[in-house]
Amino acid sequence: MARRITIYYLVAVMFIIGIAPRVEAAFMPSQAITLSSGERAADVQKIQTVLEMKLVKQRLLDLGFSPEEIQSRVSEMSDQQIHSFAQKLDDLKVGQDGLGIVIAILVIVLLVILIINLTSGKKVVVTQ
Repeated sequence: MARRITIYYLVAVMFIIGIAPRVEAAFMPSQAITLSSGERAADVQKIQTVLEMKLVKQRLLDLGFSPEEIQSRVSEMSDQQIHSFAQKLDDLKVGQDGLGIVIAILVIVLLVILIINLTSGKKVVVTQ
């Protein structure tokens, strides 16, 4: 019985280790981050497409910003500001990571069922 529990435990641990993303990080001074003209143009284009959306344009007009004023402010931004703003726009998309949340919930439910099956002699049966 102990051997069987150990095997299930190791399978669960290897599964969790296998799905964990590999992350590599390093310190980099902010002065070393420079954007090429192509990257800046791509970021500006991303900002322009968001600013041209009907809801965003209407909200900016409601706040008192004219289209010319918005364009002048975007052109005055530095490379780092434009890049940071473009990256933050990707995070604002609605429903961007819904699939990841569903998968995480399913994995948690399966682990709870596995733990219940291993610790008690009773079986968990899911019916439709």
